Amino acid sequence: MFEQTVDIERIEDLIDLFGNFDKNIKLIEKKYSVSVTSVGNRIKIKGDVNAVNEAVRTVKGLILMINKGEQITDQTVEYVASMVEDGADDSISAVTDADCICITAKGKPIKPKTLGQKNYVDNIRKNTITIGVGPAGTGKTYLAVAQAVNAFRAKEVSRIILTRPAVEAGESLGFLPGDLQQKIDPYLRPLYDALFEMLGAENFQKCQERGDIEVAPLAYMRGRTLDDSFIILDEAQNTTCEQMKMFLTRLGFNSKAVVTGDITQIDLPKGKTSGLKDAVKILKGIEGIAISKLQAKDVVRHRLVQEIIKAYERSGEKK
Repeated sequence: MFEQTVDIERIEDLIDLFGNFDKNIKLIEKKYSVSVTSVGNRIKIKGDVNAVNEAVRTVKGLILMINKGEQITDQTVEYVASMVEDGADDSISAVTDADCICITAKGKPIKPKTLGQKNYVDNIRKNTITIGVGPAGTGKTYLAVAQAVNAFRAKEVSRIILTRPAVEAGESLGFLPGDLQQKIDPYLRPLYDALFEMLGAENFQKCQERGDIEVAPLAYMRGRTLDDSFIILDEAQNTTCEQMKMFLTRLGFNSKAVVTGDITQIDLPKGKTSGLKDAVKILKGIEGIAISKLQAKDVVRHRLVQEIIKAYERSGEKK
């Protein structure tokens, strides 16, 4: 039986590390088949040599996150463990040192929570067009909206434009009640939700009435030139190649565009090529255009979302 010890400077860090009812430590014990005990400010980890070494690296990564003010959850434990598994635990400090993107209406700071998210945010800051591809829950849209709000508040742009294609995910627009705007509103709801959280409902409404913020279906973009704007195209996997080209060529002076989508959730009719998949191939290597690929480990929703994504990936590989 191999044993290693980790010294913890503050007893408060030890409490945060263990979590309620020791749930974080139990996760580590289960994952690595080790036993973890605490004596004073010292943690003892016993088990197989390789397992203990990985568990120690995971604990040290979590302590680093605690020292940077991060809250440790089961999701954080899983993420740090995956970084250790990939030999990328040296990059944990890069995530914890990431700058706050913006503050929500309720005073909550928004920061990237994974290395993949940090690279995505950095690409948005540095490039004119950023294409974010990844599974549900990786923060593609949320972080893009946060960047847009930050640019708008800093007066780097004069307006925010959010758009997405009104493509049915198994339902039909015709069956929805109301006029055209009421029919398409459900498709734009995730964009509204993100803006409400960051600006507050009242402030958002005022900005929308002034024309500073526009949320509209992709079809409304045709024939326009969008200057001095931060433009986000969401659910881009459901654009056709022609629609994607139309959107990208709307870009005007002093504007920035972010295109987000999940190529595993395409709702286009059979035989239609996704404009997002096409754009990733065609635009690769062009200066000023960045392509960020987020993965299951970047999911910041419920732990089961990661497991669901991995299960579908395995099923797709078998097929």
